[in-house]
Amino acid sequence: MNAPAVNDDARPLADRLRPTHLDEFVGQQHLLAPGKPLRRMLDGGHLHSMVLWGPPGTGKTTLARLVARSCDAEFVALSAVMAGVKDIRAAVDHAKSIRQASGRRTVLFLDEVHRFNKAQQDAFLPWVEDGTVVFIGATTENPSFELNNALLSRARVYVLKSLGADDLMRLLDRALHDEATHGRTVETDPVAVELIAKAADGDGRRALNMLELAIDLATANDPALLSRDIATEVASGGVRRFDKQGEAFYDQISALHKSVRGSDPDASLYWLCRMLDGGCDPRYIARRVLRMASEDIGNADPRALTMALEACETYERLGSPEGELAIAQAVVFMACVAKSNAVYVAFNEAMDDARTLGSLEVPLHIRNAPTRLMKELGYGKGYRYAHDEPDAYAKGEKYFPDSMQPREYYRPVPRGLELKIAEALKKRKG
Repeated sequence: MNAPAVNDDARPLADRLRPTHLDEFVGQQHLLAPGKPLRRMLDGGHLHSMVLWGPPGTGKTTLARLVARSCDAEFVALSAVMAGVKDIRAAVDHAKSIRQASGRRTVLFLDEVHRFNKAQQDAFLPWVEDGTVVFIGATTENPSFELNNALLSRARVYVLKSLGADDLMRLLDRALHDEATHGRTVETDPVAVELIAKAADGDGRRALNMLELAIDLATANDPALLSRDIATEVASGGVRRFDKQGEAFYDQISALHKSVRGSDPDASLYWLCRMLDGGCDPRYIARRVLRMASEDIGNADPRALTMALEACETYERLGSPEGELAIAQAVVFMACVAKSNAVYVAFNEAMDDARTLGSLEVPLHIRNAPTRLMKELGYGKGYRYAHDEPDAYAKGEKYFPDSMQPREYYRPVPRGLELKIAEALKKRKG
């Protein structure tokens, strides 16, 4: 019995447009341009295990297929979302039979490899090691964190980049031509295509899916016109890349923190809005803003901590989007004021001593003495009450443990309020 023929028109546009040769591949020229290491490897028919790391829609699966095709290797694709060790073993058995029958090698492609736990990753290492399969993993997450060292040592990591505007426009132009060959010709407003490319945010698959939907809407009209209105309607459902548990999340909060620390209010606002636009919980950002106030501003301008706390409270009262403005106000203020990490540094140094020097005794003269026995034992004896001293400062009084040399943890910076604090401390010590 013959299998039913596959209707090519029924396949999604992104699948129909999948390239069959490296020269058709869009983007990643830093890897695939003539003379680049990966291109040289493929042109020479050489294979090695690799991990393709990059954002969604950058061609990881397609590139894996092209790697296998260029080297005339069998291609076995699995997804770590659904596959388990049993599927890996079945793929290995298939690779062994192919090798025995024809001598061909097998590329075992594992999509979203970061979803395998470390034990599952170990399951196919022996067959990668002995050459039964050539492993290609695809991931949107940082391999340094998600893949075990044994696997990383056997596979080279290639970093794929988001598609640029020119790449996306070329991809969309090719797609429009492909649709025309399938009898779906539409007139297009160039600005409409640019809107779709922009909304795709570097994701080729998203761009093609939006274009396909836009063509569906356009062909329902007479005449068939892919207009700016249709493109705007389709693009309005797009969202910027923001993985709440992934690399983009930590990269963007790092960018926000460092922009505030670097006293750039405009960049700080940009990264704040990127995170909010991407769906980050404003409460999380508000908590990080509190941390910035202490870590990077400290006593140079204590108003920063007060403003950060008030931004948190304001957001709780107003919610989104009104409360987000208070967070933005705090971020801009903190980016503009004097900076000091003196308290942050002092705290870490003091904590290190507290952890490493052991349980040093509190000096007798500054111990609490609430009972007669304690007083008889010398608790509190000789303590000088600072408020009874000139300028409320007991010059020469010692507060560190007797067996510990006094430390200088807090070193105010010559900026903001800490400039005055430094002068006062210097006067006391003089």
